[in-house]
Amino acid sequence: MPRTAAILVIGNEVLSGKVHDRNSYFLCRELRALGVQVARIVSILDDVETIGREARALSDSHDFVFTSGGVGPTHDDVTMDGISHGFGVTAVHHPVLEAILRKHYQGEVSTARLRMALVPDGAELVEAEGLFYPVVLFHNVYVLPGVPEILEQKFHAIRERFRDEPFHLKRLYVNAFESAIADTLTAVVNEFPGIDIGSYPTWNFDEYKVMVTVESRDAALLERGFTSLLARIPPEWVVKTG
Repeated sequence: MPRTAAILVIGNEVLSGKVHDRNSYFLCRELRALGVQVARIVSILDDVETIGREARALSDSHDFVFTSGGVGPTHDDVTMDGISHGFGVTAVHHPVLEAILRKHYQGEVSTARLRMALVPDGAELVEAEGLFYPVVLFHNVYVLPGVPEILEQKFHAIRERFRDEPFHLKRLYVNAFESAIADTLTAVVNEFPGIDIGSYPTWNFDEYKVMVTVESRDAALLERGFTSLLARIPPEWVVKTG
């Protein structure tokens, strides 16, 4: 079974529509490529109680949790407080992070800036080449910033920690409506447990009507399932495979 991950998106700005959530899409794509199954995405407000409750629940039910947002110097950056609350520990200033901040700001470190050194007591710092500021890890919860460019940089620096047996993928593009191939897809799924089939209609009928994806962690099983699927689809409906 693949290891599972959950993504906890934290921020009033996301739920109010002020900011588009790019981070969930990025993490889903990257984790899938590494062989990790994202099983849940939760979006919540900047609220200490809610952050704590959701972070703890997701941590208990997934191999990895990635938070996005709520870390910084402002009043609404309460992710560290929330995680601390959820796990019943105190949020403390980490001496390594505080030293980084003091060096970066050349001694002009305000109380607001020092908030960026807050971590749940007992948190681990994950350092990697190219990272100015380490990633905070508490239990299995990786705390990431909400700014997409920074989140992506941090994740790329530590991504190999999560590599697992990969998912293998094949695509089939057909010039037929989804309803015409639905029974065929069901039959293939039933015949080959262990493969996952997705069906995605498009309105761009000039090229194809449906893209079908076939995935499995077992490459040989994928080949057999895909071959069986192709044999059941009328050749004139097949636009291309890939």
